[in-house]
Amino acid sequence: MSSTDEWLTLSTADGPMRVYVARPEGRATDRAVLVLQEAFGVNEHIQDVARRFAVRGFLALAPDLFHRNGVGTLAYDQHAEAMPLIGAIGPDAIVTDIAAVLSHLAASENIPNARTAVVGFCFGGRATFTTATAIDDLAATVVFYGPGIAAGPHAVLDRAKSVDGPMLLHVGSEDPTIPGEQIIAIGAALTAAGADFEQCVYPKAGHAFACDARPKMYNADAATVAWERTWAFLDRHLPVS
Repeated sequence: MSSTDEWLTLSTADGPMRVYVARPEGRATDRAVLVLQEAFGVNEHIQDVARRFAVRGFLALAPDLFHRNGVGTLAYDQHAEAMPLIGAIGPDAIVTDIAAVLSHLAASENIPNARTAVVGFCFGGRATFTTATAIDDLAATVVFYGPGIAAGPHAVLDRAKSVDGPMLLHVGSEDPTIPGEQIIAIGAALTAAGADFEQCVYPKAGHAFACDARPKMYNADAATVAWERTWAFLDRHLPVS
């Protein structure tokens, strides 16, 4: 199966937001996934990830969460420039943007929350966890190494009790942005909340271990297992109808 792609612009309470859309080519689908960006915008890698979902039969949408500042994308060596940008995006802004995409899916694609998953990477992992605490009836959420969930100015771990759908979390044991005590805290908070979740810790893997666009950080073994688990998790909670 292949995919087709396009950009569209959605209205949000904070202005227009561009969204990259990848569709399964030649077939309709009633299941969607939101792909939430790393700290570097909806770059070629995030677009490629969206197309991977489309090839597997999902309508994939990657909203530009940088739309308020107009930056677009940054190179992977612009980490210093990226930090203040993601630091400016708090929980309310994230929920505003995701709600706009979900409204579009319901109105224009006839795909409800219950047939939609959210998958995020790095900053997008924090955004995915935030989404899970604020928006009801999502089919599933997948967090790839999301720093800032348990500590930092936009930490949302105290909202874990509001998570009402299944969640899968991937984190590297050697990720300096998510130290061991935070991994434990996230698991404890979700357990105390009675959440349906699985947190997978990958030995010898660091931050961004699943990003094959960053060879120095990519860990092929961990990434392969994480994606296998992700596909199985999504197929379980978002089966083909």
